This record gives sequence, C-alpha cells and structure tokens, in this order.
Amino acid sequence: MAYRIEESEGILTFTIDRPGIRNAVNSEVMDGLEKFISEARERNIRCAAVTGAGTQAFCSGGDLSVFHELKTEREAFPMLDRMAGLLFKLKTLPVPVVAIVNGTAVGGGCEIATACDFRLVHEEAKCGFIQGTLAITTGWGGGSFLLETLPHSTALRMLSSAGVFTAGELMEKGWATEIYRSEEDISAFFRQFLRVHPDVHAAYKQLAKERWETAGLRERVAKEVRRCAKLWEAEAHHEAVGEFFRKSGKS
Repeated sequence: MAYRIEESEGILTFTIDRPGIRNAVNSEVMDGLEKFISEARERNIRCAAVTGAGTQAFCSGGDLSVFHELKTEREAFPMLDRMAGLLFKLKTLPVPVVAIVNGTAVGGGCEIATACDFRLVHEEAKCGFIQGTLAITTGWGGGSFLLETLPHSTALRMLSSAGVFTAGELMEKGWATEIYRSEEDISAFFRQFLRVHPDVHAAYKQLAKERWETAGLRERVAKEVRRCAKLWEAEAHHEAVGEFFRKSGKS
C-alpha cells in the first residue's frame, strides 16, 4: 500500500509510504489522503500529522512517471483539482495539522507541507517550490497557501526562484516552524497541544477558517489550479518533463 494511517496518543498520522520513489504522490496516495481527512474528522483526535516513509524524502511531489501521461489542460485539471481540494480540506481540519518534514520536500511536497498549520523540518532536509523548473506553477493550492503564510516578498521569491533551501534558510524565512533533530523533539512539539482541551483548538481553527473564507482562499486556489492546468498543456512543460526524464535516465 502506498500510505499508512496510524493513531497514537491522540495523534492521527498519514504517512506517504513510497520511499523507493521519494514518496511521490499517485492516485493511491490521494485515495489515502482522502481517507485520512475523513477519519480525522470522524475520530476523537487531538492532532493530525503528515509525513513520509524513510529518512530521505518527505514528498517529491506528483509522480511524473504517472502524471506525464496527462498532456492537455483537460486531462491535467481533474488531478490538480482533486489534490487541491484535498489539501484545502486538510488545511481546514478542526485540529492542529503538523507536517513532519523528515527529508526532502520539493514541488507538490512543499504544497502539502504548506497546507499544514505547522512544519517541523529535519535539520538535514532541503525543500523548495521547484515547479518553475518544469515550466508550470503550483497546482495544488500551494502558491495561495504560501502567500497566506509568509510575507508577500518572501513567498513570491520562494515561488518564483524555483530554488531549494536548507532547513536553516527555511527557518529564517518563516516557512519552517521548528527544526528537529530527534524523535524527542517531535514529541515535545506535540505535547504543547495535547495539554490543551481540543475545543480550544477547534475554536482557533474556526477563526482561521473564517479568515480564509473572508480572503476568498478557496476561490483563489481554484484559479491557481486553472492557471497550472493551462501551463501543463504548453509545449514548454512537456519539453521540461522530457529533459527531466533524460537527465534521470528514465524513458
């Protein structure tokens, strides 16, 4: 199975379990994320967490070996729209949502992490919105989420440069909430939430949700998806993907 859903001490964790291909997202992972979000709403949990299997990667974004088959705007849109919808639902869960960025997070992996309330980043992890290197933009809502999270110039530079940043740089920018070195660091972070009544968390998340509604975040995400789908169809994107496969030695 491409994912795991586990609960421990009131924390429900979704793990992308495809370490052999750097935890890239495919339709099965999307199915799992949908199940996870549903269970997070139905179960009596205190926190939700998202992470990747292994120690090398949190998530490398969409699985190009699958998604490169999508050639047109019409073909790409359903995939982009589905994942964006799932990440918006993840973002608006009534509990604290924590990304445990255990390794590299690039492209869509950064979008997943940005949809979370907090990002615990391993000291050796590197992360970046590298979509621009494939001649597309963020397409799962990550650009809109980032512009809600960081100051405009910081967010826009991270997106537009298509660069990859160290954990220390991500902390300086404000994208990383904390840098962790051990499992104890992660446990200590969660303890601050577990000692507070869940109704308090739900109330604060409702405040955040109302702010996002006022700011039209869901509508902005929908427009982001449409823009990415248009770029997906362009020849520049297909050429960039072809070059990626040539460099990686894949057919």
